[in-house]
Amino acid sequence: MFDNDKVKGDGVAHHGSSKRVLRQLSIKDIARLARVSHPTVSRALQNSPLVNAKTAERIRKIAKESGYRASAVARGLVTRRTRTIGLVVTTIADPFTSEVVSGIEQAANDHGYCVFLADSNADPEREKKIVQSFAEQRVDGIIVTSSRVGALYLPLLSEMMVPIVLVNDQYPGAFVHSVMIGNQEGSRTITQHLIGLGHRRIAYIGDQFGYQSDTERHAGYREALAAARIPALPELVVRGDGKSEAAMQAMSSLLELSNPPTAVCCYNDMTALGAMRSIRLHRLRVPEDISVTGFDDLFVASYTYPPLTTVRQPMRRMGQLAMENLIKLMSGQESVVRIKVKPELIVRESTAKVGKRKPANARR
Repeated sequence: MFDNDKVKGDGVAHHGSSKRVLRQLSIKDIARLARVSHPTVSRALQNSPLVNAKTAERIRKIAKESGYRASAVARGLVTRRTRTIGLVVTTIADPFTSEVVSGIEQAANDHGYCVFLADSNADPEREKKIVQSFAEQRVDGIIVTSSRVGALYLPLLSEMMVPIVLVNDQYPGAFVHSVMIGNQEGSRTITQHLIGLGHRRIAYIGDQFGYQSDTERHAGYREALAAARIPALPELVVRGDGKSEAAMQAMSSLLELSNPPTAVCCYNDMTALGAMRSIRLHRLRVPEDISVTGFDDLFVASYTYPPLTTVRQPMRRMGQLAMENLIKLMSGQESVVRIKVKPELIVRESTAKVGKRKPANARR
């Protein structure tokens, strides 16, 4: 019926035509081919019950055979939704962040959303500007990982009118909607693991920037010591920056003590990598001389020498939870205000009973 239909001079290759497509078909083009109004085409393509079933089927067939693709911009003007999500990360180079992003993207794709990614480089002012820019671009929602701004978003919510979910918020305070790991519980559990191995001089290498995750992990470490009636000695608490190089210096300062620790709890896995290297450079062994633990369970944790005992954060799952909660917020459904994910102790070979073996080399 439509094989001979042509719209001459408009550069469109129509149904049954051998002409090449010179531009994207519009709804009006489909309407002319189907001999209906363009609002009818729009309704049919959105599966509206207001269009006769046979007519709707004919319109969709023409659209499919003509290679029609709906314009996200045009659809957004009608629905006031862009089907886009703004995602702000501290740095995409962080292995933890990349796993969380994978979870967010998977959940977003499952629900038909496109993700725009921006790197704040751990700069609070840059983070705020990116979030405001996303809001101005009319994204449907925003997710921020390891936020350096946190609760400061509260006064901006009514102004921006864009739902926001934080993942592992680093601001010391509550936010409306967030997904967090049980930092205190995880740190307490792994410190108890070391105590159970007979360690009493247990050090803690934290983060110098005062982020919420460090505050909670330090608190869990102290709780475990207090429960075992082990004094929390200030000399055994040092600070790095969450990265390996600074952790090497922090660990070195612990090893220079007149009575060094027999075990060390590290703020994260990257800190543990630096601590283990420092221990080896001091001609000591892990775990025979010093047990080392991490936090995160990055993919490298099982490939270190020895494999690292750590606390597992289900990073990809946390990203999925953040996206799923954001979708509920955007659709007006009831959502969980604060999701706390349970940590899991992963025991590998970097921890052992205190005094298991004598040092291979004397300390200088």
